[in-house]
Amino acid sequence: MRTAFTDLTGVQHPIVGFNRSPGVVAAVTNAGGLGVLGASAYTPDELDAQLSWIEEQVGGKPYGVDLLVPAKLAPGDPSNLVASLRAQIPAGHLSFVRDLLARYGIPETSARPGGDEIAASLNPAGATALLDVAFSHRICLVANALGTPPPDLVDRGRAAGVVVAALVGQPKHAVAQIAAGVDLLIAQGTEAGGHTGTIATMVLTPEIVGLAGGRPVLAAGGIASGAQMAAALALGAAGVWCGSVWLSSEEDVANQATKAKFLDASSSDTVRSPTRTGKPARQLRSAWHDEWESAGAPAPLPMPLQPMLVSEAWQRIDAAADAGHPGAVALESFFIGQVVGSFGQLRPAAEITRQMAADCEQRIAELAGLLTTAAPAPA
Repeated sequence: MRTAFTDLTGVQHPIVGFNRSPGVVAAVTNAGGLGVLGASAYTPDELDAQLSWIEEQVGGKPYGVDLLVPAKLAPGDPSNLVASLRAQIPAGHLSFVRDLLARYGIPETSARPGGDEIAASLNPAGATALLDVAFSHRICLVANALGTPPPDLVDRGRAAGVVVAALVGQPKHAVAQIAAGVDLLIAQGTEAGGHTGTIATMVLTPEIVGLAGGRPVLAAGGIASGAQMAAALALGAAGVWCGSVWLSSEEDVANQATKAKFLDASSSDTVRSPTRTGKPARQLRSAWHDEWESAGAPAPLPMPLQPMLVSEAWQRIDAAADAGHPGAVALESFFIGQVVGSFGQLRPAAEITRQMAADCEQRIAELAGLLTTAAPAPA
């Protein structure tokens, strides 16, 4: 299948596999799509190691990275960033999280202080450090979410022959990204997992295509099958950006308790909530969200204070849920889109990629058949 996106990146299938797991990224790339690693979860040294591993697996095939570069952040003192940010977290919030974990009996762990790396990576200087690592590798694409790209990102991309992409949730976001000079727009509808807006993919995609000025547009949000991929192409997209579907892959690093909850979930079991990151992000609803919505619960803090507040708690919850602790399983959640309701089993990421491409081609052929086999209108 050839589209403007496959021409731009040199991939076989117009499918992007975005995931935090290097194993998923490599598998998608090796299956003919474009694997993209979520880089903001790593320190620069960790990212360097992960990208080196991916390159060993893919043998020169194209892959990319994705960064969170928020347009708005709680201010901190650059000379002592983490300490100055931690000082802004109210005692009442710390007490609420501590009491929540105690009520659910979540064991303590040896987890390092939560959120420090997240705070650093979301800071402009931290994002630049991650970009330095990314551009030292053979990436073919770098994507930016939650705001316009850092000032020099587009110039660095052009100088290195790297495609610069940006996720947008509203037409005004696309206008700003185009003005910044990005090469590729990703229209992410509200169905998507993670940080997402309120406009549906069916509505948003053609709006962004109409504004793109000839730039390729990928559709994102609610796409986990070949039929949904064909629908995205019919809306004018040059391909699809998929995140949630890989959480049903064998290679994804989510623990088995989380994956079991995904397999049991329906499409109505997600919620947009700021309680993990400080910005609305779609995730699997759990007792965690019930607690934050209860009477007397504090309001979530802005980014990056909220992830600094809850990061260590989530390390404890994940570890205990993986061991089958009932309280942790009740709280367990992760970023996931509404397509979670279609998950039936865990499969290799390569199989998911190839099946989506094959089913998309079949659906397009079936649609074409509607034109060639239609009976002539009566005279």
